[in-house]
Amino acid sequence: MNCSNCGHFNEGGKFCVKCGHKLQEEVAVSQAAAASEYQPQSQTAYAPQQPNQRVRQAKKVSKSFFSYFAEGIKNPTATAQAAGESQFVNALITVILYALSIPIMLYVGWKLLLIQFVRSMFKLPIISEELAPSDMEDFNTGADLIKATDINSIIHFNFTDFVFKQGIFIFIGLAIIIGATYVAAKFGKVDVSFKGFFSRFGTFMIIPTALLLIGLMLAFLHVEYFSYFMNFGLLSIFLVVPFTIASFKQSGTSGLDRIYSTLIVYVVITIVLTFIANGLGEEAKTIITRMGNSSELNDLF
Repeated sequence: MNCSNCGHFNEGGKFCVKCGHKLQEEVAVSQAAAASEYQPQSQTAYAPQQPNQRVRQAKKVSKSFFSYFAEGIKNPTATAQAAGESQFVNALITVILYALSIPIMLYVGWKLLLIQFVRSMFKLPIISEELAPSDMEDFNTGADLIKATDINSIIHFNFTDFVFKQGIFIFIGLAIIIGATYVAAKFGKVDVSFKGFFSRFGTFMIIPTALLLIGLMLAFLHVEYFSYFMNFGLLSIFLVVPFTIASFKQSGTSGLDRIYSTLIVYVVITIVLTFIANGLGEEAKTIITRMGNSSELNDLF
């Protein structure tokens, strides 16, 4: 070991044979320096990486929701009655899925709906009696052409503008319906918090949401029967209201009768659905106007 004081090389011992400087201090200093240099490198090289907290939370929420959704389809009444405030997030996801699946379905399958509408008009006695068989054949040929054509790119039918605008509109309508049902339940002397009530209402909406999701898959596959699932999913909201109200026990006998509570909410639902239908009707008018003004679409015929 070289002495740090004079530089003389020593084969061993505690002191330098030339100047008498203590050598053990040099050993301790060199060992400490080597350890300090080695430690960060080993920690950096071999420290296990921690998974992203948000990713883990998303996986946890999705796993919980799929389990909750499957159980709601299997045992809807029992799952709804057992749903407390802890299921609020899952119920909220269900309501959001319900609200978004309708405009997505309409965006994907509006061509099929238009064809179904015109076909049903052709079947009316007043119109069908005046039509020749060749006219219906021409219509079927035109319908097949419309199905095979990406009209969305021709008339510039914007997905984000339609789906999110209408989805938010429908979600607000659902929030009004749930709020009205909650107020009606409170008038019926039902002792429950809003989060607990929302969780139960959202759980009863699992089956209507499942119907809409099935319809959405059929719309992506261009199966015309998707409209039946859409209608069933929309009309099922009229069943969710009485099921939710009836699932709670009244804390007294002087509250509003559940039949009247249900009827009041039905009035609210009718008003909300009317506004939603008007909004979708305005979108339909816009689509028809764009179709009429599209030179590219006119060239197809």
